[in-house]
Amino acid sequence: MTSAQTPVPPLPRHNFPLFLGARFFGVLGTMILSVAVGWHVYEITRDPLALGYVGLAQFLPMVLLTLPAGQVADMVNRRFIILATSALQAAVAGGFLFLTLEGIQDVGPYYALLTVFGVSRAFAGPAGQSFLPLLVPRDSLSRAVALNTSAFQTAVIVGPAAGGALVAFGAAFAYTACMAGFAVTGFAMMFIRTLTQQAAPVTSASTGSALSRLTAGIRYVRNQPVVLGAISLDLFAVLLGGAVAMMPAYAQDILHAGPTGLGLLRSAPAVGAVLTGLWLAKRPLRRNAGAIMFLSVAGFGVGTIVFGLSENLILSMVALFVMGATDMVSMYVRGTLIQLATPDEMRGRVSAVNLLFIGASNELGEFESGVMAAFFGLVPSVVIGGIGTIAVVGLWAWMFPDLRKVDDLNAVTVKH
Repeated sequence: MTSAQTPVPPLPRHNFPLFLGARFFGVLGTMILSVAVGWHVYEITRDPLALGYVGLAQFLPMVLLTLPAGQVADMVNRRFIILATSALQAAVAGGFLFLTLEGIQDVGPYYALLTVFGVSRAFAGPAGQSFLPLLVPRDSLSRAVALNTSAFQTAVIVGPAAGGALVAFGAAFAYTACMAGFAVTGFAMMFIRTLTQQAAPVTSASTGSALSRLTAGIRYVRNQPVVLGAISLDLFAVLLGGAVAMMPAYAQDILHAGPTGLGLLRSAPAVGAVLTGLWLAKRPLRRNAGAIMFLSVAGFGVGTIVFGLSENLILSMVALFVMGATDMVSMYVRGTLIQLATPDEMRGRVSAVNLLFIGASNELGEFESGVMAAFFGLVPSVVIGGIGTIAVVGLWAWMFPDLRKVDDLNAVTVKH
């Protein structure tokens, strides 16, 4: 914890707030677009399968291109990548606006635009994650990670609600707001200056064979027990503790709370994450960071079990709030470790590996939850998942002692 002897280092007053704003409006635009396109495509088709294709059109290019995008982030100016992808996303939103105003009823062009949007997100992800250490000094990075994640979670809370409200007035209003959000992101990035002259080093990313460069991030993560342990712990914890995917069923069949209750349930984890992120930004972890990370993931598992067993809306919201708060602590430690334990010339590719793990855990976690619910029933599947998360914590604490023993995050060193 922060004390009078260890004052919290200040963050840059110009560049970091601009980046935080760019991050917020970019995610906000993505959330609004997700709501608007889903509503619009379903209005055209009245086919639930069409909604599955909305997700697939974005997911496939992200899976296929994230590793190459990480290599690009280590070779090209990262600010330029974020600017270019923001412009492309604004153009995609403009394309949706055009289709809407023209009254196009063929969903093919919508899926094509979503594929382009998935490509843009694949390249924006590694560049954005590896850009943050270029803006703040090393001893301020943990606070920056907490605030950056809080900005993301705040946009996740506000975005769907804003998207729904805008769609009520017409999809064109929502797509216009998306264009504005992505434009603000690009505009803010134009005025950000990094601590060094280059916004991306050009070293190991441009040497060796193409396959070697592409897989360098995977090899680096595999050879760094602290980084591998942190990323894989999150992967299996989210994979097993996928209670979020079961929220609609709980709201309708267990809690009998209706759509309003579902909205409250969906907001509870994000609220817990935002408040915890703001607390960590004010009081960064100074001791026992690794042990606290393991305890937080175990707390996530306990929250999952409580949610699974609860038949009361308030208790369920409290459990989800705790899950969001503990997950935020885990993300905070993991995000800081990855940035501090990775040399800058590798950050794009390592960030790409991390994004692949996150994407896999989210997508596969929802699938695993559905399969478990089909085999064991709704409540047992969630409870088993929570127990599995706690079991993973114990196993990972034994398999990755270096991660468990991490004390001060700022003392973590890069190992070549």
